[in-house]
Formats: sequence, C-alpha cells, structure tokens
Amino acid sequence: MSPLRPPETYLAFDYGLRRTGVASGSRTLGRGSPLRTIAAEGQARFAPIEALIREWRPDALVVGVPRHPDGADHENTRRAQRFARQLQGRFGLPVFEVDERYSTTEVLAAGARDADAAAAALLLTQHLDELDRAARAATLARLQEQDPEETNPPKD
Repeated sequence: MSPLRPPETYLAFDYGLRRTGVASGSRTLGRGSPLRTIAAEGQARFAPIEALIREWRPDALVVGVPRHPDGADHENTRRAQRFARQLQGRFGLPVFEVDERYSTTEVLAAGARDADAAAAALLLTQHLDELDRAARAATLARLQEQDPEETNPPKD
C-alpha cells in the first residue's frame, strides 16, 4: 500500500476473550459484512486470523475497543488495545481502533444470528462512515480555500 493512498479493504475484529467476530469491507462498498466468529483463546486465535488475512488480503485492520458508558477505560479496553498491537506487530498492517460501546447490544436487537461477526461488521461500517465524513470535510475545506465565496455564498 502506498503511503499516499488510504486503505481500501479492511478486516474488522470484535475482540473477546473466548470469541472474536470478524467482518470484511471496503471503502468502495462503505460497509462491513460479517464473515465468521473465531472461537479460540489467547495465541490460538492468530492462526485462523492469519488464514483470513491471506485470503482477504486487507490493506488495514479495525479493532473494536470497549469502554464504559462514560468513555472511561476498563480491563477489556486494555485487552482489546493489546490485541490491536499484536495484530499490527504480527501482520504489519495499519490497525484502527473503533469505540465499540453497545455494538453487540445493537446487533442482537436487530436479530443477528452471529452477534460477534455482526458486531465486527457494525464496527467496520462505523469506521468507514467516519472516513467518509472526514473526506467530505477535507474536500469542503479545500474548496473553501480555493474560492471562499462559492462555498459560502453571501447572505442577503
């Protein structure tokens, strides 16, 4: 991946001690799609993750990081951040962290059969939405620098 080209394809992970949901997606599609849940603990989870990375060949990874409702960290926050660092170290891909508060609750309320994979898809969709908002804001800022009157017409 060129340092000037933003990541296009992603794998996302909803990390858990015993199960890790996985989703794939791209900026072109603008959403995540559930793939599967890896039912493995500790280091055992990295073999199936490696197989998925070889199969899907993502440009970057997304990891959901849980927090308390007020945004404060807790023990699972640190575990998910450690998992994100391990992914980056093992696979050399950029890893983006996404706030995952309420993701599992939301997908369960929507009737997801595989809540972990569906939560990973939701996290990835949220990340892609944020990238889209940031790109639109950057474009608007560039347009305003070029011709401020065109993007901010005078008020009568």
